Amino acid sequence: MSKREFQTEVSQLLQLIIHSLYSHPEIFLRELVSNSSDALDKLRHLTLTEEAYKALPFEPRIALELNEEKKTLTISDTGIGMNEEDLTSHLGTIARSGTKNFLSQLSGDAKRDSNLIGQFGVGFYSAFMVADQIEVTSRKAGEERAWRWTSDGKTGFDIEPADHPSVGTTIVLHLNEEGKQYANSWRLREIVKKYSNHIAFPIFLTYEKSEWNEAEKKSDKSQVTEQVNEASALWRRGKNDLTDEDYKELYQSITGDSQNPLFWFHTKAEGSSEYITLFYIPAKAPLDLYQAEYKVGVKLYVKRVFIMDDAKELLPQYLRFVRGIVDSEDLPLNVSREILQQNRVLTSIRTASVKKILSELKLVAANEPDKYLTFIQQYNRPLKEGLYGDFANREILLDLVRLKSTTVDGLTSLADVKSRMIPEQKSLYYITGGAEALLRTSPLLEIYKRKNIEVLVLDDEIDEIVFSGVTSYSGLDLKAVNKSSTSEDFTEAEPTKAEHLQPLIARLKTILGEKVKDVRVSTRLADSPSCIVSDEAEPSLQMQQMLRAMGQTELPALKPTLEINPDHEIVRKMLDRSDDPLTEDAAWLLYEQALLMEGVPLQDPAGFVQRLNRMLQLSI
Repeated sequence: MSKREFQTEVSQLLQLIIHSLYSHPEIFLRELVSNSSDALDKLRHLTLTEEAYKALPFEPRIALELNEEKKTLTISDTGIGMNEEDLTSHLGTIARSGTKNFLSQLSGDAKRDSNLIGQFGVGFYSAFMVADQIEVTSRKAGEERAWRWTSDGKTGFDIEPADHPSVGTTIVLHLNEEGKQYANSWRLREIVKKYSNHIAFPIFLTYEKSEWNEAEKKSDKSQVTEQVNEASALWRRGKNDLTDEDYKELYQSITGDSQNPLFWFHTKAEGSSEYITLFYIPAKAPLDLYQAEYKVGVKLYVKRVFIMDDAKELLPQYLRFVRGIVDSEDLPLNVSREILQQNRVLTSIRTASVKKILSELKLVAANEPDKYLTFIQQYNRPLKEGLYGDFANREILLDLVRLKSTTVDGLTSLADVKSRMIPEQKSLYYITGGAEALLRTSPLLEIYKRKNIEVLVLDDEIDEIVFSGVTSYSGLDLKAVNKSSTSEDFTEAEPTKAEHLQPLIARLKTILGEKVKDVRVSTRLADSPSCIVSDEAEPSLQMQQMLRAMGQTELPALKPTLEINPDHEIVRKMLDRSDDPLTEDAAWLLYEQALLMEGVPLQDPAGFVQRLNRMLQLSI
């Protein structure tokens, strides 16, 4: 027997699971059954695709055996099994990349945390909530020797050679005080139906059944074995044969999510390529949605045979929140990840699936706006990511995203913004570059407010990156108000005003020098004396800051254009005193206040304060 210690993270994990999920312990059975199902999937795949395994008998089953007297529960399967190395790596260390994040994600909310363990691949350890001793005996497919792993979840684990009659794994739980409530056949049956009813393999429960013997006036006991799940590929059945409850049960079975999905889309495609897709939208965004190593939520089957659940080729990255199943009739059973990347059938399935999901979302938006708003609150940002990369579906994605605006509370669609355009309006407008409160008070909006033109307020940090590449919507130009070109849409400044201000503009250019690209008369300002804008192809100053914060330190020094309001009293007074030394302080203050209004920190705050103090001394 070999005595070994748990990896440090496993010890922490065990303590957190045992103590944090104490009010939701029944999920241990969901996790162990799910692991058995995965083991069966892997062996079935090997027996169909690998010559070395085709001769192996494959009789898939998961068996639960309850011994109420000894207070033990045994879970066994005829899956791929584990050898000594597997037992050590799977049950003694955290090997999966990203799993350590689980430790920092636990919130103390038992129901929420119980869903995490499946997402992070550490479900086996939940068994220590209900057992003070666990024995795992396993024999790997293709090997003769079996091994036994034993642990109390505290002092480490032992591994020793053992006997196992066939390929597969047997787990014996010695139930503790908390776990004794599960030494009950009715309770076990209910848990299996709740979480694992649509696992693709049969689950059998063996227990001692009592029946009243009327003749002898006593209770007779006998060992019985019953199948306790449906074990059907539910997605293969027609929509009319399925109830909402069937769909919800399958969703919870394949995801481990205790909440019901928001909605689902079930499609059977026939013709040159035959396949079935069943896609679910979770009620809450997956916790790893914005992690680089997110877990794929769509499982790939070929003719009901599970192939893989981590194929990122099935859907584009921006739809990574979708859960469900793709079951193809045309892909080869031994399809590899390399083949997937180049397979014409899969490309066709992917293209059609994306269009189906987006078109169904559009129907939900039209027919169930409240439910769609719930969806948007979770997934608006991933849809915006799609705008950046999925050019083929950009128009429908533009219909699906929801945005803030200067006219309405909450979120609105681009279609609704278009419907509210004033008659003389020729384009749709938006502002980016900072927090919502800052954007709403920007001087750049003054002319739009005066003309009752709606402007979209894009305060998400990815908005400027995304919408810089979106130039139109439904036949209308989509323009950023903080770009210099939008001044062409408003021609209120008379040419004589611009000519009249030329001496002041020349003076400002001399004073500000290399800080600005240009100084010119503004047609967009109403109440403010100045603003700054960027050229069409250049990122805003806010975006430049964000890119540098992300490590792009070699960005060229881009200069803004300063626009001044010809009708503002400060500008008129500066014109009259353009040779006055105070004009230099005023010029810098016009530039610096415009930067501050755009949320850009000043490079020389001390100089700004000194100039401001000099002006205050003169005005008091």
